[in-house]
Amino acid sequence: MAQKRSFLATLVAIAWSFVGLRRKKDFDVDAEGAFNPLYVFVAALLGLAAFIGLLMLAVRLAVS
Repeated sequence: MAQKRSFLATLVAIAWSFVGLRRKKDFDVDAEGAFNPLYVFVAALLGLAAFIGLLMLAVRLAVS
């Protein structure tokens, strides 16, 4: 069984996944269950907040 990733490592892995750039080796480790589900949930909430913030900033810049 793969060693669990830290929260920071989970954030980095998810950020690279958003961009679509992941090494096969890293993907294989992730597929073995290296993620803590709580970390993934919190990272998803942070990513969602950042995405909404960027959209609001883009709209604010576009209308000003």
